[in-house]
Amino acid sequence: MDQDTLRQAVSNDYSGNGSGARRARKRSSGESSGDGQTLRSSGRQSTTRVKRSNNPPPGQSKRKATETEEEDEQAEKKYRKCEKAGCSAIYPVCFASASDRCAKNGYTSRWYHLSCGEHFCNECFDHYYRSHKDGYETFASWRKVWTSNGKSEPSLKAFMADQQLPFWVQCTKPDCRKWRQLTKEIQLTASLAAAYRCGMKVNNVKIEGPDQCSQPEDLRVAEVSESWWHSMLILPPLLKESPAGAFLSAYYPDCVGMSPSGSPCNVSMTELRAEPCRAVQPQIPGLCPYFQPFYQPNECGKALCVRPDMMELDELYEFPEFSRDPTMYLALRNLILASWHKNCKEVLTAEKCAQHIIVRGLVRVCCVQELDRVLHFMTRKGLINTGVLAVKQPLLPERYHSKKVIVIGAGAAGLAAARQLQNFGTQVVLLEARDRIGGRVWDDGSLGVTVGRGAQIVNGCVNNPIALMCEQMGIRMHKLGERCDLFQEGGRATDPAIDKRMDFHFNAILDVVSDWRNDKSQSQDSPLGEKVQEIKKNFLQESGMQFSDLEEKVLQFHLSNLEFACGSTLDQVSARFWDHNEFFAQFSGDHTLLTKGYSVLLHKLAEGLDIRTNCPVQAIDYSADAVKVTSSNGSQWTAQKVLVTVPLTLLQKNAIRFNPPLPERKLKAIHSLGAGIIEKIALQFPNRFWDSKIQGADYFGHIPPCPEKRGMFSVFYDLDPQGKQAVLMSIMSGDAVSAVGDLEDSEVVDECLKVLRELFTDQEVPDPLNYFVTRWSKDVWAQMSYSFVKTGGSGEAYDILAEDVQGKVFFAGEATNRHFPQTVTGAYLSGVREASKMAAV
Repeated sequence: MDQDTLRQAVSNDYSGNGSGARRARKRSSGESSGDGQTLRSSGRQSTTRVKRSNNPPPGQSKRKATETEEEDEQAEKKYRKCEKAGCSAIYPVCFASASDRCAKNGYTSRWYHLSCGEHFCNECFDHYYRSHKDGYETFASWRKVWTSNGKSEPSLKAFMADQQLPFWVQCTKPDCRKWRQLTKEIQLTASLAAAYRCGMKVNNVKIEGPDQCSQPEDLRVAEVSESWWHSMLILPPLLKESPAGAFLSAYYPDCVGMSPSGSPCNVSMTELRAEPCRAVQPQIPGLCPYFQPFYQPNECGKALCVRPDMMELDELYEFPEFSRDPTMYLALRNLILASWHKNCKEVLTAEKCAQHIIVRGLVRVCCVQELDRVLHFMTRKGLINTGVLAVKQPLLPERYHSKKVIVIGAGAAGLAAARQLQNFGTQVVLLEARDRIGGRVWDDGSLGVTVGRGAQIVNGCVNNPIALMCEQMGIRMHKLGERCDLFQEGGRATDPAIDKRMDFHFNAILDVVSDWRNDKSQSQDSPLGEKVQEIKKNFLQESGMQFSDLEEKVLQFHLSNLEFACGSTLDQVSARFWDHNEFFAQFSGDHTLLTKGYSVLLHKLAEGLDIRTNCPVQAIDYSADAVKVTSSNGSQWTAQKVLVTVPLTLLQKNAIRFNPPLPERKLKAIHSLGAGIIEKIALQFPNRFWDSKIQGADYFGHIPPCPEKRGMFSVFYDLDPQGKQAVLMSIMSGDAVSAVGDLEDSEVVDECLKVLRELFTDQEVPDPLNYFVTRWSKDVWAQMSYSFVKTGGSGEAYDILAEDVQGKVFFAGEATNRHFPQTVTGAYLSGVREASKMAAV
């Protein structure tokens, strides 16, 4: 019922055919202060006169009309309606019964409206509000607590809603589920809400009688489901004992959906304003330290983090009704997020969350009803019920189920999307060209420890979904230390002061690049390498400084790290957009080594999925309603939607034919990105010859002897931090990739051993027992490591690649994730993103 219709109904109720018409109206908004087990009516029963004749004697009609008017006047004196415009309660009933003179269901000079089914009388108002009344001390004590903890007005209405309204609880019997009003003395707890059944013994009081579930539900409960009910609520719900409380102790509780009377604010806002840089994470026993779902006050720039006091844009789009007052939404969202992070190993259901919604009044019914929508939204978005979670029942209602989806590519993106969609209830088939899953994640155990031929490091663990999956599986990650000693050929360690000074100059050069690009258009772009050399030359000329030979070599080391990060020589990389993702919040915290590799996570994601290996897809025809996918051996599949997660290179080389061809806008974006390449070498030795010199560091650096050797084994990683196995891994980046491209593996190993023997002149470097060298550039199903923005390109290309075509063909992969490109995390999140889109379309 819309607002105008509601007001018209109320207007009709109080005018027209006298008291008889009012009494005859269906009573749907009755109130009671009892236990709510029986049906309550809002109207008063009275007899009405029935006319015996259609033609009364002269004068009698006028006399009858006068009597009716007098009856109405008497009724108005005896009973008073709620003055809140649009309130559906005909004859309000006081829920408080606090004053000896409480009007109960009789006359009061004024009714105070909390909701369409909940009012208190003027006498009970005075009982608490007037300083000479018995209830004043109770109200004053509450007000003191509320004022010290909260920000909202400690009004008497807020007091009544927070302290005096009765609780409502839902029967947990599946065939009942009726709502019951508890008596005033009963306090609702999560355990009571989780176990409540109609007629159960509460506080040693058991309701006698036959099957209590057969008793009808209070009529006011049905009104809560009406679209207008929420708009007639005077105060938003503020939860007590919310699971979010431990996460949000630095906030005003009433700004994040919690009651100030039950959620003490441990850090005053005065303190926070005095220390604007302070952003201390609360210590919650048993919580993974990498789980920080909420921004703390004065904190910003953290990936996958939400403001607990503000709705995100996608939330406002999904729930526009909360745009004016988001308190109820925030209360539910914060409760759900906190509950999920406290236990991410089990599916979070509405039933588990509902028992923690502790709030008085009918608004609890409203909160529990809204909970389903919020929970489904957060599940679809991959904010909860995600990772390697296995489910027995679909997580989303039937309306979210796509009939069938085909996912092409069983890398991190494809597996993430397929797992999400199958958990939602969608039928998924995953087609993989290789004879294995994982794509550019490929772990090798032949050297005695797990070595990632592809990715193995997690950059920034706070809120990283990789950390979430490790927590779900009980896998420990090895935190990488910050120490990285730089060694020159000849074995000499570089003075840390020189490294620090050149690191400063290196970052200063990049800062100048950032300033240069501010007013440059795409057509004015320049290769990053060229711009770096130009800025360096200008700086040396203007300052009159000259870098020493060693300082120049250290600078080359830092440039090789930049080429490693970009996956390319710097002459290919855009100076305007080389770090385009840094404009967005990135993952913070520890950098870690997955000692067991990424594969254990991806294989867990793959459990129970319908994966067809050795199925290279060569054509996608989306010209009809259904999409037809054809493999190289002629096999065909049809589905309503298809997700393409192949590496960027395969799209650039038209490895898959699209009919109709992809839009020109998407093709342009595909070719504006570069396919970066790095290669790895791993060597197993008979002993840990480096230990005495490295002294427990996780890695060490190699200063290139000349610019031409830049990127050739610039950093060596110790892949057994426990010190039992002797395995080193190193990287080839930039020009070094092409330099080793035509060498045999044994020749690459010889080059690497030459470097190690130059760095460890005081130790004997033995020949390796075993080794491998990667060849991603020649891998037919990859031909790349990760993407970068080419000169003249734009970071927007990632977003364009992520756009679906006609709501039928979708795209995922690291090269479609503008915020987190080049990483397994970015690939995984792109799959979660597309699963959400496909479920919603």
